[in-house]
Amino acid sequence: MKISQITFTRFLAALAIVISHFNKDMFVYKTDYIADVFLKANVGVSYFFILSGFIMIVAYHKKEKIQYFEYYKNRFARIYPLYVLGLLLYLVTRYSNFNIGNVFLYLFGLQSWIPGKAMILNFPGWSISVEFLFYLIFPVLYNYFYSKKNKSIWVAGIVLWIVTQVFSHLYFVSPSYKGPHTESHEFLYYFPLMHVSEFLVGNLAGLFFVKNFKQKNYDIPVILIFSAIMLALIFVPLFYHNGLMAVLFIPLIILISRNNGLVTKLFSLKPLEYLGEASYAVYITHIPVLYILREILKRQNNRLDINTVFWIYLIVLVLTSILFYQFIEKPLRDYLKKVNIR
Repeated sequence: MKISQITFTRFLAALAIVISHFNKDMFVYKTDYIADVFLKANVGVSYFFILSGFIMIVAYHKKEKIQYFEYYKNRFARIYPLYVLGLLLYLVTRYSNFNIGNVFLYLFGLQSWIPGKAMILNFPGWSISVEFLFYLIFPVLYNYFYSKKNKSIWVAGIVLWIVTQVFSHLYFVSPSYKGPHTESHEFLYYFPLMHVSEFLVGNLAGLFFVKNFKQKNYDIPVILIFSAIMLALIFVPLFYHNGLMAVLFIPLIILISRNNGLVTKLFSLKPLEYLGEASYAVYITHIPVLYILREILKRQNNRLDINTVFWIYLIVLVLTSILFYQFIEKPLRDYLKKVNIR
């Protein structure tokens, strides 16, 4: 089951994260309400985690059992080549950060498990470190719960999500939380076990979707839920990073996936779907591409204003991401999927 219209939403989430990591003097931060949205755009990573859980079910729901080796090989082929590329590009301009121990952690996707290590090298990779855990546990969940229609996983997933929200909010306002750039911050924001509930509720949303699939024009509900997300980010001061926004993301994902209205026709346009396919490259390389571009502009003594630099950066990022997707991600993914190891 291919849901073309949902693919482009990955690009929109990646773009919001790109803007949030750019200079805070740019034009989008000059208007208070718009600034509030982009200052909290890290919630886009939560969207990725929930959507990942949803897509895993949609992709595998017809299988009686997932073959572990084949699954792990396909997941490795899907994300690891560009993950390593992002790491190498980062070291081009931040070679002083090279440390054999840190590189080992990052190559094996272990950085998010150790508070204080998640942000040392190409820091968007912290979420891929978390995704590695999701991919590790999904075949077990599928083979022993989802494929057997074991209802206990629904209770476990929802309870874990609730516990995660309560703990996150209490920890965030407790004396144990020391604020940004501390180990307590990295534990709360990046530790993989803090995000498992997002993947699980995404799985449950996928199970609901494949069992109740019915296409209809949901344009108005989609627009209303998207508006509710924006309003929540602007006016509701809660901790959204560990999956609280699932209460809105899940209806949005399901309705877009079931929609056959104008939004679907727009999001299913081939150029937009292609941007969605390249969104992983956008996300995982956007920091090293930014650093490299800054070095180039600095050496040419360009005195461009910050908004002009942003538009140059955005064009360069999208073009390079398309090249990375077309000539690195896709070929290596297809090649690695064909490799048979006996």
